[in-house]
Amino acid sequence: MTAKIIMNSGDIDRSLNRICLEIIERNRGVEDLSIIGVHTGGVFLAQRLKQLLEARGDGIILPSGNLDITLYRDDWSLISQNPVVRKSEIGFLMEDRRVILVDDVIFTGRTIRAAMDAIMDYGRPLSIQLAVLVDRGGRELPIQPDYVGMHVSVAKGERVDVLLREKDEADKVLLSAL
Repeated sequence: MTAKIIMNSGDIDRSLNRICLEIIERNRGVEDLSIIGVHTGGVFLAQRLKQLLEARGDGIILPSGNLDITLYRDDWSLISQNPVVRKSEIGFLMEDRRVILVDDVIFTGRTIRAAMDAIMDYGRPLSIQLAVLVDRGGRELPIQPDYVGMHVSVAKGERVDVLLREKDEADKVLLSAL
């Protein structure tokens, strides 16, 4: 099976715009919001979402950061003997903030569980809301996103790859065989 494009650049932009509006509606504006992207794809999507929210937020600048969850994963030793650990950057206080946690794909829920553990090491936010570009199903933990760009059913032996212009040649989401 060759890779099939399930979202193109326009689809990704529309999804992020819709997610932005849903976040504003649910939170009655952007006050007290902060954005945290999960390395790597979530960081780029969080930056885009931050720009969209700020453009609609009456001049409010949202605190933002990025999070590496490698050492918080319960399966990191299974992934690699020498995991690549990136730097987390959270330059604001969590208390009294509603955190929008952003990732590119949600699958088992283990990455998000690890991200929530990492966030709690920085403080206790008012709430954590999860925004993902693609929900591929297949949860192993009871974690559900609050905002989703696209739901897709993925068969065993298939994978979802999110390619973003910040690190790849173009924006697209691919469904392909392993």
